[in-house]
Amino acid sequence: MKSTGLAAVGGALGVAYTFMEAKWLGVNRVTLTVSNLPDAFKGKTVAFLADFHHGPYVPLPYIRHSVDMAISLNADLIVLGGDYPHRGLAYVEPCIHELSRLRAPLGVYGILGNHDHYDYIQPYVSAALRDADIPELTNRGTWIEADGARIWLCGVGDYWWDIQDLPGALAGTTPRDAVILLSHNPDYVEEIHDPRVGLVLAGHTHGGQINLPIIGAPVVPSLYGQKYCQGLVQGPETQVFVTRGVGTIVPPMRLFCRPEIVLITLA
Repeated sequence: MKSTGLAAVGGALGVAYTFMEAKWLGVNRVTLTVSNLPDAFKGKTVAFLADFHHGPYVPLPYIRHSVDMAISLNADLIVLGGDYPHRGLAYVEPCIHELSRLRAPLGVYGILGNHDHYDYIQPYVSAALRDADIPELTNRGTWIEADGARIWLCGVGDYWWDIQDLPGALAGTTPRDAVILLSHNPDYVEEIHDPRVGLVLAGHTHGGQINLPIIGAPVVPSLYGQKYCQGLVQGPETQVFVTRGVGTIVPPMRLFCRPEIVLITLA
């Protein structure tokens, strides 16, 4: 009976820890190379946040905490990878209102994720981003300029709920330009065959949320198993960095898979 009781307590503590880890937001510092990157951009930093999922399981104070943490990084550029509300119109404006506090010398830009389309809320998410002065780079791009040099930052629509117009996103670029592409879902990387794309930033998979020793993540929302679970991955044509994300989906638990803000140093 005693051992059974201890096992029950241990199990309860283990479950409690997974809920705690889901809010144990950290900063993942990485250095990533981008082909054709001008010298003026080498050493510049990009804060990448995705998968906020503000809703019943990700409260507004946690979103506020993630914004405060991102601001404290003093990144040169901030990019947002989509999935702002978990689901439902009520969570759109409060989340993006908090994100409107983000500022960076080279700007703040975003794309949409699959959850930004559920329940037909996409027009409202796009409008909220526009009101927050966060340009939405869905199937389009923009030049980011610094010290007389420039790189192309662009995005595509969500892989599950939208179209991906890569030619439109890359319009005006040449093979000599440095290009960073935002794609909420990393599976789209398998369809990229344009050598102009030097780096893709993606989210969506949450790193699986639960990672087990040896086994890895039992559930990854990807057609390619654990290939695009998290971190830097080489696709058929280009590399992609997949963030574990800021928030969680059901169940709102994480194990050996802390939520993160990625601070990228360009090289």
